[in-house]
Amino acid sequence: MIPVSNLNFSGKEKKLLQQFRKLNEQQQKTLQEFAEFLASREEDSEEAPPEISEPVVIPRPKEESVVKAIKRLTATYPMLEKQKVLNQTSSLMAQHIMQGRAAVDVIDELEIIFKTHYEKLKSADD
Repeated sequence: MIPVSNLNFSGKEKKLLQQFRKLNEQQQKTLQEFAEFLASREEDSEEAPPEISEPVVIPRPKEESVVKAIKRLTATYPMLEKQKVLNQTSSLMAQHIMQGRAAVDVIDELEIIFKTHYEKLKSADD
């Protein structure tokens, strides 16, 4: 394995790679999925906000990762501005990855966050 210090990365990139290498395989996969999710949200933020419509009913599977739950909830509530839920979503994802908080508990809380943001948006539109 090449030492991180020998790679031509910025300080932040080196630190991220060092932390990534300390994680087990499942944690690495989760972190990679989350990074992809964050990158996709940045791309989505350039789009105009969609009209306020009813949520798209996407049933919650019995077994679901936190990243997949975030993707499902984003698809369920396409009318929400992604930046408004990103802070809370990121915080919960960090609790899951870094502190080992159970996925089911994090997903339950994510469901509440997305629903609450939707209800606020809907009531502001009335």
